[in-house]
Amino acid sequence: MHYIFVNDKPIILTTKVEKETDFKNFLLKDVSIDAVMKTLSQKKIKSVRLIHHSEKTLLKKFLKKLPVVVAGGGKVYNTDNAILFIYRNDKWDLPKGKIEGSESIETTAIREVEEETGVTGLSITKPLQTTYHLFKRNGKLKIKVTYWFEMKTDFKGNLWPQQDEGITKVEWLKDTEVTEALKNSYANIKLLL
Repeated sequence: MHYIFVNDKPIILTTKVEKETDFKNFLLKDVSIDAVMKTLSQKKIKSVRLIHHSEKTLLKKFLKKLPVVVAGGGKVYNTDNAILFIYRNDKWDLPKGKIEGSESIETTAIREVEEETGVTGLSITKPLQTTYHLFKRNGKLKIKVTYWFEMKTDFKGNLWPQQDEGITKVEWLKDTEVTEALKNSYANIKLLL
């Protein structure tokens, strides 16, 4: 099962057919993305389920339906075990961004964290789950596939929000602050935390 978010509503890719309640089922091979988006825009609908017979090819078949943007990002811990957050578009988020040229996804993730926050001295400790979400750019619907990595740093310097990317704040958040921030964040970020 895979989750692709449209704002906070998921498109669930699954092999199981369940009786519809507050969600709608479609066959993946026949569905149009426009129909999915229209269905998700209904208030009473909480999710859409796209059904395909093979778990192995489910995600691959879905990704062929839209242009894909590949990104890398970080869930960064400092020496106080606080997590690095950015504030952009009136939501708390984790730093991430698009791959450039032929760089590796790990290089992308580190570069984007550095550019968006000013934090340096990053090292990847482990890969995290990959997230998926749909977004519109220049009127065209795309899917962003973000490869996330847990990182650590002993950085003690000033934090610098990348304002030309719409980032207005960068902060190290601890336990209760993280819980508060997640109340105003994205569904895929909640999955990572």
